[in-house]
Amino acid sequence: MSSLLNAPASYSERTLVPDLALSAARRRLTPKVLPGLRRLASRWQLTTDQVCTLLGDVSPSSWYAWKSKPPADLGVDRLTRASLLLGIYTSLRALYADELADTWLRLPNTNVLFHGRSPLEVMLGGGIPAMVEVRGLLDGRRGGM
Repeated sequence: MSSLLNAPASYSERTLVPDLALSAARRRLTPKVLPGLRRLASRWQLTTDQVCTLLGDVSPSSWYAWKSKPPADLGVDRLTRASLLLGIYTSLRALYADELADTWLRLPNTNVLFHGRSPLEVMLGGGIPAMVEVRGLLDGRRGGM
């Protein structure tokens, strides 16, 4: 019964976007995203350089150091990138069986968004705008578009 009392009253209540301008919000989110990033990097078989590029040119030494001593605050840009990557990961897991969910990002794609390149190639070269496009495509597929 208590879970019903804590349920959001409306859709807008469930989708409140954290204010990343606030240090407290970033500090709360940072330790939560790193395990997911490590998991998706492993599942997608990303190289260290690829992970570092997707996260906005993080140095490889920083990426390795974060395994034992995570930063307190990833900052707005990196949290945005992490959110997009984790959303892509979640969408792929919802849409496809494990093997395809893990390899889809590396496969050449005929969708006009990719022009025969893999989604990973597009995101590595296009940064946040490309990640937004890939996330939107997958979210649309999840919604039946």
